[in-house]
Parts: sequence; structure tokens; C-alpha cells
Amino acid sequence: MLELQNLCFQVSDDAEKHKEIIRDVNLTFGDHAFIAITGPNGGGKSTLAKLIMGIEQPSSGRILYNGTDITGLNITERAKLGISFAFQQPVRFKGIKVRDLIQLAAGGDSKVKFPAICDYLAKVGLCARDYVNRDIDASLSGGELKRIEIATIIARNTPLSVFDEPEAGIDLWSFNNLIQVFEEMHRESDNSLIIISHQERILNIADEIVVLAEGTVQARGQRGDILPELLKGTEGCKFYRQPVSL
Repeated sequence: MLELQNLCFQVSDDAEKHKEIIRDVNLTFGDHAFIAITGPNGGGKSTLAKLIMGIEQPSSGRILYNGTDITGLNITERAKLGISFAFQQPVRFKGIKVRDLIQLAAGGDSKVKFPAICDYLAKVGLCARDYVNRDIDASLSGGELKRIEIATIIARNTPLSVFDEPEAGIDLWSFNNLIQVFEEMHRESDNSLIIISHQERILNIADEIVVLAEGTVQARGQRGDILPELLKGTEGCKFYRQPVSL
């Protein structure tokens, strides 16, 4: 489904010195894959997710989606091809209500009725009665926006969904719901999921884990092979079991 070929991404500082954020990354993600990408902060995980979605353009290398080179396509063009993206910090949409956003995510179909919208919101721990007529604006907390965004990803039901730290800013109860949502998404469809996360509970439900550090792939393998190595020692346990924000 998705192939990253020799992918690199550089940024320049004020002194025009180049810093490599992503260095020669080669990865292939197949159909019905559930991949967790993890690693230390500053290792390039979120940048890699943005490259996949077209928010950033690589300095070199290629991105193929179902055999087609999409390297030069922007985020809108990739979305139309069937790739969804959940931002680490969701975007606010002035003048758009929650129900309108979910209907738009479901294909712009005004026939998406209240019960279906309720179901999408309930899956991420929100009471539809309290949210369907809310504006996507500053009145919503970061955690609420995060959950609404994930509800729109569920509604889109695209072949590939990329989540950048979906646990950030949400409460523990909602986090437990999200674990069930990801398991259900993987179990009940042929779609693929790529989740950027530090959370052990998310890593523990993925089929494969990719470890990214210093912009390069340090390891990739089945969960049962990779996760025990990540959790070895005090520092590993502390890093991958950090509490969810309240």
C-alpha cells in the first residue's frame, strides 16, 4: 500500500546550516497493516507522519501509494486518494459545527443522520447531545478537539489512516476507549493504521513496531519481538509507560 524509498528531510537554520530530521528512511506498509511508530522525542516521528500526508515535502526520496508516486502531491490530493491524518494538535474550524464536520468527513453526505453521528462521537468518549451543535472553535478544549478529530477519521473510513500521538491531551477514560476504537478499526476492516505513539498500551495492540531515532529506522519487527526490548531497563519503562495527560 505505502512505500517510503530513501526518504530524507532537511531543515536550515539562520546560519544556513542543514540539519537532517529524516535520513534515508526505507519502509513498506502493506494492506491491513497496524503499525506503531515510536522512539525518543525529537527522533523524527511526527515529521515522518507529515511527510506521509504531504504536509511537508521530502528533500529527497520518493513516496509510493498503491504503486503511484505521490511525492509531489499535497495534503488535499492525498486525502482524495484515501489517506487520513489526525494531527497531534487538531485544527480549529471557525463557523463549522461538529455535526457538519463529521458529515463532511463521511463524504459530504447530508444523509448521515444523528444516530450515526452519535455513534462516531460515542466511540471517542463524547456525548453527542452535548457536542453535535458545538462550533469547532476556542470553546472546545484540546482534548475535546482531539477526540472529535478522531471521530472524523472513523467516519472517513479510508484505506490508510495516520494518527500522530492520538493519546496527547485526553483523559484516561477516553484513552481506554481509543484503544478499543483502534482495535475495532483494525479488526472490522481491511484498512491500514499507522500510529505515532509513546504509549505502551498502543504499542501492545499494533501488529508491528517501528523504532525511529535520530531520523533513522533503528528497528522494525513484530510486536512480540520489539516491545520487550523497548521496555528493558528502568529508563525504557519510564519512557513508554508515561501517564496520559488529564
